[in-house]
Amino acid sequence: GVVEAARGRDLAGVRLAVSAGGTREALDPVRYLTNASSGRMGLAVARAASLRGAEVTVVAAAICAPVPSGVDVVQVESTSDLAAAMASLAPTSDVIVMAAAPADYTPAQRSELKLKKNGDAGLMVEFNQTTDVLAALVRARPAGQVIVGFAAETAANPDELLALGRAKLARKGCDLLVLNDASGGAVFGSADNAVTILDPSGVLAQASGAKNLIAHRILDAVVHLKGSTR
Repeated sequence: GVVEAARGRDLAGVRLAVSAGGTREALDPVRYLTNASSGRMGLAVARAASLRGAEVTVVAAAICAPVPSGVDVVQVESTSDLAAAMASLAPTSDVIVMAAAPADYTPAQRSELKLKKNGDAGLMVEFNQTTDVLAALVRARPAGQVIVGFAAETAANPDELLALGRAKLARKGCDLLVLNDASGGAVFGSADNAVTILDPSGVLAQASGAKNLIAHRILDAVVHLKGSTR
């Protein structure tokens, strides 16, 4: 559309890797733990970056929408799969956008057989923490690489939400953080979104509306950052 055309191909020659969707952690051969992420935000970033001339690879966990044409796709299942795929793409990527929703916990033991009911007894499952994919990418980043993190937080009010976002940005060490309010089931699966884009100095931009438009706002911030660090 007009929005895309007006920007020109300001990401021409840029290699961009974007993760999308929710990871799945297997409990047994037929059950897994996942989350409500649809992958639409990450896919919107992929589409927008491709329109702007970038060479795009999508690392797709569980997604509920088609991958845009003209981008490479790597399929992953678990958070450890996601970590491995991102680690292999990272050394040759100029920009990394971590829009996926990785599971923070994975069952400590995966049963090789389907877990069966045992009379009226419940089931206790022990979980281990998964790899922190974003933090690992930041630690290993080559010079000049721009890394964008995402945070979906639940908060009582906008101030608390912003405080959570700023704390996450500081903790992870990424260049930009896209902050979503996930209270009341908002954000996940929706075609629209409202985000606050943070950098270490504070709020860089706010955007709301269709995820395709928000994707361009995120990429505007990336382009601005790349221009200022050349």
